[in-house]
Amino acid sequence: MADEEGVLTNLDNSGQAQPNGADTQPAIGLLTQYVKDLSVENPNAPNVFQWPEPPQIDVQFNIGAESIGNDVHEVMLKITITASSQRGKAYLVDLAYCGLVGMRNLPEEQAHAFLYAEAPRLLFPFARRVVADAVRDAGFPPLMLDPVDFNGLYLQRLQARRAEEAAGGEPIAPVTGKA
Repeated sequence: MADEEGVLTNLDNSGQAQPNGADTQPAIGLLTQYVKDLSVENPNAPNVFQWPEPPQIDVQFNIGAESIGNDVHEVMLKITITASSQRGKAYLVDLAYCGLVGMRNLPEEQAHAFLYAEAPRLLFPFARRVVADAVRDAGFPPLMLDPVDFNGLYLQRLQARRAEEAAGGEPIAPVTGKA
């Protein structure tokens, strides 16, 4: 697969590029990635820098995906970090890091798995750097988030949704919806 000027192409058996839609082979590509929203709060500065105890860190993840055009989806990795101690909040970081994913000729199950497990895995190292820089720029030591097993989380969530569905709950969200 080649990615030139944002157009996904596949190579046929002869090595020749096929234009969009002229083939039936599955194709996936990360077209671009970007910070959609970033909020950093340091509500108790400058007093927080005198607190002797290290803050307790709470990290929350949320993954969303939605279709934004033909064969293009926006995947959002939302990371919310709250650092607090018994004296109050040290800092808060809220990041929405996104990627545009081009997908063509994929079965629904594979597309859903890519959007909610593999794409966040690809985005995470870049979002991790943004978080580390934001925390450092707020006056604290950089926060290096531990690696996340997005595939494992996806499988856990999928099993939980299937159990809900079997118990009469709502079906699993389609690729064009949000998780």
